[in-house]
Amino acid sequence: MAHSDIETYYEDGSWKNKREGADRAFGAGYGTKDEAAAVGRDTAKADKVEHVIKNQDGQIGSKNSYGSDPRNVPG
Repeated sequence: MAHSDIETYYEDGSWKNKREGADRAFGAGYGTKDEAAAVGRDTAKADKVEHVIKNQDGQIGSKNSYGSDPRNVPG
């Protein structure tokens, strides 16, 4: 089974993580972005997928890929 990318985002006063396409967050809400990002990063690494970290305003702040990257990409 292929895993979906992980998204760290802010909603309803707390930071959360969810899988791409999911309706609900997994785990508990986190008090800080760093706490949520650490859990999201560990999950993305374990699943070998991309981790998208959004800012509080919903804009993408950063992306990290932890697997399935093609080796011969120019640039």
